[in-house]
Amino acid sequence: MSITLTEADTALAAAKAEARRMGVGISATVVDSRGDFVAGFRMDGVGWFTSDVCRGKAYASANFGVPTTDLMELASNPVFTSLVQMHGGRMVLGKGAVPIKKGDQVIGAIGVSGATAQEDEDIATVGARAI
Repeated sequence: MSITLTEADTALAAAKAEARRMGVGISATVVDSRGDFVAGFRMDGVGWFTSDVCRGKAYASANFGVPTTDLMELASNPVFTSLVQMHGGRMVLGKGAVPIKKGDQVIGAIGVSGATAQEDEDIATVGARAI
């Protein structure tokens, strides 16, 4: 089972609303359980690179099934450094993404970039909980 476009849109709408409530600009991406792109956005005035960063965070979260906060300590581990390289740098082990689950099954992940690391994670959590 993987996330649907309708579910992704719901998560992204919730994330965008939370970012606006917080007064921050972000990019957000939802990926499926394999880490493939489903949907995303970049708010006006947000750096161009944030769309790549949030996708990389979501990719990591979906593949490991945990929030990227749990992966940050592993970022300097040689095995994880090699893994990031083997995936062409698409995996970002930085705070700001959470898995989206149905029951115990990971159906995707949402990644956020553009605010502080904690704000990114908080916004991603709001998006994931909207499903």
